[in-house]
Amino acid sequence: MAIVEARGLTRIYRLGEERIAGIRDATVAIEPGEFTVLAGPSGSGKTTLLNLLGLLDRPDEGTILFEGRDVSALGDRERSRLRRERIGVVFQSHQLVPVLSAGENVALALWIRDLPESECRRRAREALDSVGLEGLSERRPGALSGGQRQRVAVARALVGDPAVILADEPTASLDSETALKLLDLFDRLHRERGVAFVFSSHDPQIVGRAHRRLRLKDGRIESDEAAAVGGGAA
Repeated sequence: MAIVEARGLTRIYRLGEERIAGIRDATVAIEPGEFTVLAGPSGSGKTTLLNLLGLLDRPDEGTILFEGRDVSALGDRERSRLRRERIGVVFQSHQLVPVLSAGENVALALWIRDLPESECRRRAREALDSVGLEGLSERRPGALSGGQRQRVAVARALVGDPAVILADEPTASLDSETALKLLDLFDRLHRERGVAFVFSSHDPQIVGRAHRRLRLKDGRIESDEAAAVGGGAA
């Protein structure tokens, strides 16, 4: 069973009197454990499709199923609960809370699920350790490098044990060496945890690592292809 499936999704944005297609008639299914990239130039619809798959936005047309359940008509509260429990999101700009420590930023994803404080902090430390940030849980985002902040964002996405992690241009703000280390981390986490990863990116390093590549152009899925031998090396 697919984790998340889109059937005939269309999302139109309006700029004054002009109608701009973010995505048109997109149909795709993300299977458990896949490492998928949404590739294409800026404006091709990558982020729009990612936001729809992550239930961060609603389509104008089409259906979204999550683990076989039609979630298209869910209310905002139910959509938020599903995202908290089953979907991890890594934003391009980290979106960390600057007044909270790294550990608190990660634990925040659990606090909103009303889990005990001690469990939240323990799981947050374990998540930070898993992304190579041992001993940095008390540092605030301003005291971390760009690569470290992105790792905190990955730990926050992982801490709730999601079925799928969605990442929007996760290496866009990083230098090439830091981006490569982050990709190695994604590879390792994918192998160890079996979580499905879906990235939107035009970074050739990410495209080269993917098991599956969906290429978008002008709001449409232009091609859907499997990579040879599951992508690049770890």
